[in-house]
Amino acid sequence: MLADLQTEAAIAFQDKRRSPRYSFIASAELIEVRADVRIASRVSELSRHGCYLDMMNPFPQGTEVLVKIAAGDAFFEARAKIVYAQQNMGAGVGFVQVAPDSQAVLERWLDEAEQERKRQAG
Repeated sequence: MLADLQTEAAIAFQDKRRSPRYSFIASAELIEVRADVRIASRVSELSRHGCYLDMMNPFPQGTEVLVKIAAGDAFFEARAKIVYAQQNMGAGVGFVQVAPDSQAVLERWLDEAEQERKRQAG
């Protein structure tokens, strides 16, 4: 019960985002920094400060990871932290350190997602 309340609180906190989150589908890999454990995943949402990754067994909240995202011919990589984890669903990941070349890729993806959102809104 307490774990459910903590998860709900974490999700409620996420609704107060610093930047818009966009629907974005791409393949991803999470690497747990200390143990070099790798999990293949899929991005379902992306923002300037993080993303949501679909996976069955996410790393626990607070885990430091390296996230790698590939979409088309572009590649993004960042040091990140698991902000919240939902068993059998996925994890919210917050970017901690993004290299300039990856930041440029992220900005391009977000610009494209914003244009798509505007097109769909009419």
